[in-house]
Amino acid sequence: MSFPFSFTQILYCTLNTPKVDMERLVGVQIGLEDFIFAHVKGIKKEVNVCKSEDALGITITDNGIGYAFIKNIKDGSLIDSIKTICVGDHIESINGQNIVGWRHYDVAKKLKELKREELFTLKLIEPKKAFEIEPRSKAGKSSVGKAGTGRGTLRLRSKGPATVEEVPSETETKAVKKIDDLLELYMGIRDTDLATTMFEAGKDKVNPDEFALALDERLGDFAFPDEFVFDVWGAIGDAKQGRL
Repeated sequence: MSFPFSFTQILYCTLNTPKVDMERLVGVQIGLEDFIFAHVKGIKKEVNVCKSEDALGITITDNGIGYAFIKNIKDGSLIDSIKTICVGDHIESINGQNIVGWRHYDVAKKLKELKREELFTLKLIEPKKAFEIEPRSKAGKSSVGKAGTGRGTLRLRSKGPATVEEVPSETETKAVKKIDDLLELYMGIRDTDLATTMFEAGKDKVNPDEFALALDERLGDFAFPDEFVFDVWGAIGDAKQGRL
């Protein structure tokens, strides 16, 4: 099969829609009959932003292999008022610093550290037209089938192969949402992938001290305050006890 684009130009892929739909990213549920659409690099944009509020109002994710992009823009937020910034835009640099290769939580931390009233510059790449790759029933049917339920989560990694994992339970999903709410409360960001990483770090721990150590090992650069860590541990405990 030949493709009308280079794979180095791909920003991310969506399932069953050629539209820029952040809820349909490859990285969420994937089934045997799904179609994959590749979104490639389009127009480059440079935007100057004055951080007039602590929270910018954006959620950031990444494709697992070096591209961070805007997953959601909160209505009425600072970024929502800047119409040249759109859902699906790839963040290429912040204040001239190239961030290609960074994980989404590193990008979120960089934006969080910007001082209030500071003027900063974002270089963005807008996604272009999407190209259909082929149905999941033809591309990798056997590997997806190993998920057991016929639906799973595709995890892309910068090192090592992609894997298909079972879809999180309803309780785990609620726990991740609760942690995401705490991230917004304490840090002014929403980041589902970071919240998921924190949940995974604590789901097999037996006390808050073990959880705090696990967070330091995985996400020590964030220097989370003790009160925040304790509240996150409470959300994980509620999930483990079925109270969510």
